[in-house]
Amino acid sequence: MVAPKYNKINQKILNELRQIVGSQYVLTEKFDLEPYSHDETEDLVFYPEVALKPQTTEQISQILKICNDNLIPVTPRGAGTGLSGGALPVYGGLILSLERLNRILEIDTDNMMAIVEAGVITKVFQDELEKLGLFYPVDPASKESCLLGGNVSENSGGPRAVKYGVTKDYVHGLTAVLADGRILKLGGKLLKNVSGYNLTQLLIGAEGTLAIITEITLKILPKPRYRQTMLAPFDSMDKAAKALTQIFSHKIIPSAAEFIEKAAIKAAEDKLEKKFPYSDAEALILLEIDGNYPELLEEQAEKIGEICLEGGAADVYIAENEEKQTYLWDMRRKIGEAVKSIAPYKEEDTVVPRANLPSLVQKIREISQKYNITTISYGHAGDGNIHCNIIKKDISEERWEKELPSVIAELFTEVVKLGGTISGEHGIGLVQKKYLPIALSETEIELMRQIKAIFDPNGILNPGKLLPD
Repeated sequence: MVAPKYNKINQKILNELRQIVGSQYVLTEKFDLEPYSHDETEDLVFYPEVALKPQTTEQISQILKICNDNLIPVTPRGAGTGLSGGALPVYGGLILSLERLNRILEIDTDNMMAIVEAGVITKVFQDELEKLGLFYPVDPASKESCLLGGNVSENSGGPRAVKYGVTKDYVHGLTAVLADGRILKLGGKLLKNVSGYNLTQLLIGAEGTLAIITEITLKILPKPRYRQTMLAPFDSMDKAAKALTQIFSHKIIPSAAEFIEKAAIKAAEDKLEKKFPYSDAEALILLEIDGNYPELLEEQAEKIGEICLEGGAADVYIAENEEKQTYLWDMRRKIGEAVKSIAPYKEEDTVVPRANLPSLVQKIREISQKYNITTISYGHAGDGNIHCNIIKKDISEERWEKELPSVIAELFTEVVKLGGTISGEHGIGLVQKKYLPIALSETEIELMRQIKAIFDPNGILNPGKLLPD
C-alpha cells in the first residue's frame, strides 16, 4: 500500500482542535488512543496520531475544514464493532469519534419518523421506541453497543432483514459533513422524494468515504404484538438449507430465519458454558414469526413445523414464552464471538439469492475439503447471507498466509457465479477491498472512484478503504 502524501498533525493544528472540542476531548497519549487503534476485525492494529470526540455537526464541520486544508487523513468511528476494518486509521492522522453525538432528537408519532444523532446506540433507540409501542426492526448482532451512524455507513442488517429489510429501507434523511466542512442536509420526513439524484441513499453503505454522517431521519413502525420462535434440528446442512427455501415457497415470510451449523453451536456452548437444544444436530434453523393476530401465527407456525419435518427435521422446538425466546436469541448473538475465540480466523460475509442458499452451503463444504481447512458457517439464511468463518486451528503460519487468499478468492468467485456478492452487511473496508474486482466490473469501480473524487478530492475521508489500490 503506497501512502498518499498526507501531513502530520502539528502543534498549531492540535491547538485549533482543542479550541473546537475542548482539551479533554482531544486524545494524544498512546494509552488513550489504544481503544481507537482497532475494531473487531481480526487482530489488525493501527494507531492514530489524535482521537477527537466532538459533540455537534458544527464542530465536525470546523474539524474537517482544518483537516482538508492541511491534508490530514480522517477516519470516522462509531463503536468500533465493525468486521471489515472500516474504522481503522491505516494512515494515522485523526480518528473522529461520533460517540458524543448521542441524542434522540425527536420521535414523531404523527409521521412515524424519528430524528437521531449518529452516536445513538442502536438498542438504546429501540428501547425508547418500545416504551411507546413502536419498533425499529434493524437488528445487528452488536446492537447493544453499535451506533446508528455506523449502521448507516455499513448498511447494517441482521436477522430481521428477511421480512423488514436493512438500514437503507428506513433512512429518509441525513445531515452529513463533506470533506471540506460544508454541511449537507438531505431528505426529511418524506415517504416520497424524487427531486434529483438520491444522495441520501448514496451515502448509505459508503463507509464514511464520502462524508461524515451526523444526524439521521429514520422511519419507525408499530411494534408487532405477538411473536413465536422455533428451532428445527437437521442431520445435514443441505437439508436445513433446502427446508428454509421451502418455507418461503409456501408464501410464509418469517421475521427472522437463521442458519447455524453444528460447530458454531458447540463453540457457543463452550464459550458460554451453557447447553443449547439440539446442539448435536449437524445444522439448525432458528425461525421467528411475528404479527398482531395470534390465530394467524399459530397457523403459520404449524405449517412451518410441517415443512421442516417433511424436509428431514428431527423435531421442531417452539419457545412458547419470552424467556425461552430470549434464551435462543442470546445463543445466536453469542455465536460470532464464540467462533472467533477458537483460533485465528477470517470471516467472509457472503450473500446469494435465497434460493441458491443450498448451493452456497455445498460450495463452502467443497472448498473446505479441497484446501483441508476448517470453516464454520452461520448467518441470516432468510436473506441468503451466510457468515463463513475460516479457522486457522493447527495450520502453520506459512501455509495460512500462503493459502488463505486463494481460499477467499475461490469462495468469492463461486458466490458471484451463484448471483451473489462478497459482502451482505459487513462492508468492504480494508480487508475486502482487494477482492472487490471479483464482484464488480471495471466500469462500476471507476464510477465509484469518480464519485469519491467529487465528494473528497483530497482523499482525506477514511482513506485506504473500500476502493482497491
